[in-house]
Amino acid sequence: MKIAVSGKGGVGKTTLVACLAKFFASENLKVIAVDADPDANLASALGIPYEQASKITPLIEMKPLIEERTGAKLGEYGTFFKLNPKVDDIPQKFGIEVDGVRLLVAGTVKAGGSGCYCPENVLLKRLFKHLIVDRDEVIILDMEAGIEHLGRGTCESMDLLIVVIEPGKRSIQTAHAVKKMADDLGIKRLFIVLNKINLEKERAILFESLKDFEILGELPYSEKVRESDLKGYSPCNADEKFQKAIVKIAKKIKKILNE
Repeated sequence: MKIAVSGKGGVGKTTLVACLAKFFASENLKVIAVDADPDANLASALGIPYEQASKITPLIEMKPLIEERTGAKLGEYGTFFKLNPKVDDIPQKFGIEVDGVRLLVAGTVKAGGSGCYCPENVLLKRLFKHLIVDRDEVIILDMEAGIEHLGRGTCESMDLLIVVIEPGKRSIQTAHAVKKMADDLGIKRLFIVLNKINLEKERAILFESLKDFEILGELPYSEKVRESDLKGYSPCNADEKFQKAIVKIAKKIKKILNE
C-alpha cells in the first residue's frame, strides 16, 4: 500500500498518518511512515517524546548526506551533481523505529521559486520515488497541502491519496485544489476523511460541499485527542471511539486496494 495524506495545516492529517501506521504495524505489516510536512510533527504523533522529536534532523537538512549522495557542494553556484543518487539504504540507516513503524523525517521539497533544481530536491524526490515505486512495505506519506512536487511518475504509482478535511471553507477549498493537482498528476484514487465533526449540521455542510468526492470515513471530535497533543503523547490510543473510527478507515483502505 502506497498512501499519501494531504490537507490544510491543523486538520489532523498527521494524527491520521500516525494512527494508520500504528494500525497496519499491529497487523504485522512492514510500515514506513514519512514526514514530508515542513511542520514535522509525525514523530511526536507516533509517541516519541517532544524533547527527542525536536532534535531529529530532516533528511533535506543533512548537508553531508546530500553532498555525499549527489556529489554536489551545497551553496556553490553552477555546481554539477548526480540526478539519480543512491537512496535505497536511507530508510534503514536514517529511519527511527517506533512501535513497529519505521519513521523517516524527510522534510519538504523546496518551492520552485526558492532556488532551482537543487541537490536537496533531487535527493528527496528520488527518495519519494524509490519508496513509492520500488519498495514493498506499506508506505504512508504525511504531506503538506500541495503534492505537485512528487512528480508525475511517482504520483501515478500511488495507490491512494487521502485529503483530511475539518469543518471550514478553507479546508474545503484545499480539497478542491488537491483534487485538481491529483487529476493533473494521474492519481486515480482520491478520498476524503472528515475530521473533528462535532455537530450534525457541520457534517451536512461538508457532505454537501464535497459531493464530488468519495468519503473514506469520519473521525469524531475528541477532547482526549486534543489533550494528547497538548500533553505530548500519541493520540492513537487516547480515545476508544476515535480509535474505532481509525480501524474502520484502515479496514476500508485494505478492502479498496484488494478489489
